[in-house]
Amino acid sequence: MTIHERLVLDVTLLQLTGRITLTDGTDLLRDTLQRLIDHGRTKLVLDFDQVPYIDSTAMALVIRMYSTLSRQGGRLKLVRVSGHVRGLLTVTRLSTVFEIFDSEAEAVASFSPGGTVQA
Repeated sequence: MTIHERLVLDVTLLQLTGRITLTDGTDLLRDTLQRLIDHGRTKLVLDFDQVPYIDSTAMALVIRMYSTLSRQGGRLKLVRVSGHVRGLLTVTRLSTVFEIFDSEAEAVASFSPGGTVQA
């Protein structure tokens, strides 16, 4: 699993690539999210477009980080979720907990008060 990190306005986008499992990617994702939170980055978007599979350990990590950010007044949102990951979120009813967007632009805009990004 790899993570490509970029900043759009004050929102940190993490483009995830590959399977995220206990043995491949969970530690990297945890360390990346914790580093961002520790540095005051509280507006995070996880892009699942290139993630074919996530196991329960990795999903539990995402839930923990969502809770941590929420307690600190931040938000963790998901974008381009499909296939197995979408099915997992639906079956576990986590799709009602997370804000899920079809595009990065929509996800970034959702952090602004009016829901739009100023050019």
